[in-house]
Amino acid sequence: MPKIIEHLREALLAETRRQVSTHGYAATTVRSVAAACGVGVGTVYNYFPSKEMLVAGYMLEDWQECLNGMRTDIAGCDDAGAVLARIYRGLTEFSDGHRGLFADREASVAFASASSDKHRMLRQQIAELVAPLCGEVSGGSFPAEFIAEALVTWSTEGRSFRDVYAVVQKLL
Repeated sequence: MPKIIEHLREALLAETRRQVSTHGYAATTVRSVAAACGVGVGTVYNYFPSKEMLVAGYMLEDWQECLNGMRTDIAGCDDAGAVLARIYRGLTEFSDGHRGLFADREASVAFASASSDKHRMLRQQIAELVAPLCGEVSGGSFPAEFIAEALVTWSTEGRSFRDVYAVVQKLL
């Protein structure tokens, strides 16, 4: 009879996160994650079709937590500078938390094919947060998407919010 492991998906993601942060992307394998969780490699593949999907799984969880945190931080705030600073802080914290993975050459190659679609989705999610500052209900307009792109791009590059806001506020 197969053994039942409670919360195995969560355990696999947590172990993948731990291994990537400790040993790097290249040293993390489906086999090493399976061994650390006390399951067979095939069991991991029942949950995730590849190492890339294991990594993407924990990053998605982190992103959803970050996005929810930004939504909470800006709720009820009507000062454009404060809203954008809070969004920028959330993006910077997410980026800093995954800097090792973002800088890893092997990981970049592995995720290159999906990155433009995911970047577009991320920009649209941030544009939704920015939209009210542009007098919009949703983030489908060019100004909201432009501001979102600026926030995403420059937060990952380590630019100061002050520099970015000096330009962005001219669009509001």
